Amino acid sequence: MDLKDLKRLAGALDDSSKLELIYFLQSRTSGAGTPVRAIDEIQEQKHKDGLVCLHCNNHSVVRFGKYTIKTCSRTVKRQCYRCKACRHTFNDLTNTPLQRTKRPRLWIRFIECMIEGFSLRKSAELLHGEVTHVTLFYWRHKILSALKQIPSETFQGIVELDETYFLYSEKGKKNIIGRKPRKRGGKAKLCGISNDQVCVLVARDRQRTTYSGILGRGRIRTSKLDEAIGVHRTGANVLCTDSWRAFSSFANKKGLSHYRFKSDGKQRVKGNYHIQNVNSYHSRLKRWMDRFNGVATKYLQNYLAWFRYLDSKEYENTASNKKNMLVLSCLLPVKETNAHLRQASFVC
Repeated sequence: MDLKDLKRLAGALDDSSKLELIYFLQSRTSGAGTPVRAIDEIQEQKHKDGLVCLHCNNHSVVRFGKYTIKTCSRTVKRQCYRCKACRHTFNDLTNTPLQRTKRPRLWIRFIECMIEGFSLRKSAELLHGEVTHVTLFYWRHKILSALKQIPSETFQGIVELDETYFLYSEKGKKNIIGRKPRKRGGKAKLCGISNDQVCVLVARDRQRTTYSGILGRGRIRTSKLDEAIGVHRTGANVLCTDSWRAFSSFANKKGLSHYRFKSDGKQRVKGNYHIQNVNSYHSRLKRWMDRFNGVATKYLQNYLAWFRYLDSKEYENTASNKKNMLVLSCLLPVKETNAHLRQASFVC
């Protein structure tokens, strides 16, 4: 069988099989390729304003030799730094998801799996079993812990606000107190909105600047609303919301123009004012979340950040988006360890 026959057979594969074939060929090719360039870019971006200590933010930092790291495929040397003020040492990957990783070449491929929406077990299969799905779970949340730190920009012009609700979940927890464990998601004990529901606020302007965050359990409250988007809004914003009174109280308190739309659907648009964009965002978010068959509430903010990032990039699995996602997650401080992620709890 020659190369032409192989190309013809590869062209007949579906997208998932083609991606698996790409991973197989990459695993059989020597050289690190894209991961090395990503690490070089991380180093360049981190030090573009000069060397800064990660422990005390002092600029009295000097190079402190190189150290050798043994990965699963090869041995590499990386630069070490030392702060003359606090005497601590660190490197380019300290306090990043890649800290102490033994398989840096797999991270770009795993991010590609995240963008494609593959499950952890499918991702582990595509990575040829070099890491387990349990390890990939921690990789995922270390990346998401960085992405959720990306600040929302200031809103411009018309801002649409609306809340949506997710069932409070302690998925993965043993010995749940106060109720029986639910099977396959389950249902809330009470009808309507109650403390069994977790409130998620989404605010979005017409330039697609988006804020999404958890405001607690049960109905939305004005005080929580102010804490969430108070720093992102300006006096020139015009709010478009549903008829829930917390939105009216917030608009009156801040002196903002406000358009309300009742949930009966009789009037959905008033000139240029509506909440259809934010409702569309809710629909996409809910459909995207369905693939996880429910997520633990303590991790919900991570998933909201993940979806916001994907939605802003229009779900495009390009080389640029993959590398930017890895680089960006390494520019924000991440101190979560596997034990910290396991022991995390939801605080409303």
